[in-house]
Amino acid sequence: MTAKQLYDRTIDATDRRILAELQRNGRITNVELAGRCHLSPAACLVRVRALEQSGYIQGYRAILDPAKLGQAMVVFVEIRLDRTTSDAFKRFASAVAGIPEIVECHMVAGGFDYLIKVRVESMAVYRDVLTKVLVELPAVRETHTFAVIEEVKNDPTIHLPLARERGRR
Repeated sequence: MTAKQLYDRTIDATDRRILAELQRNGRITNVELAGRCHLSPAACLVRVRALEQSGYIQGYRAILDPAKLGQAMVVFVEIRLDRTTSDAFKRFASAVAGIPEIVECHMVAGGFDYLIKVRVESMAVYRDVLTKVLVELPAVRETHTFAVIEEVKNDPTIHLPLARERGRR
């Protein structure tokens, strides 16, 4: 298969295996990856490049230890806006994008509008972020804070059933 054909089709079980292996170890060599996926190194590289170009693989990064870097405190915050207009959502999202302590922000359905994840050094630092940053964001009416006591599971990988192709049940 050419790179163009690989790019234009849905992913198959071999692609899923490649993605699963790369999620486990993004620094694996192409030769080792090819062996684990039962491909030649050349065929494996073509598939990896096609997965990158088609957006299935968005990048590679190191996984850091937040505690060793002084960022062990995690806080989830529910945020309710004072109005639910397109402009308010855009202004809020734009403002959140520039705040480094906010590591995730999700618009949600339910009793509030956004759920954000904040990572900081301590509760004192979070208090400053809350009082000087979060409540000053555009259209924020109300916040509810949930400090994490213990992280029970944090698995950023995407479950990839190898037995079925995307879109099939």
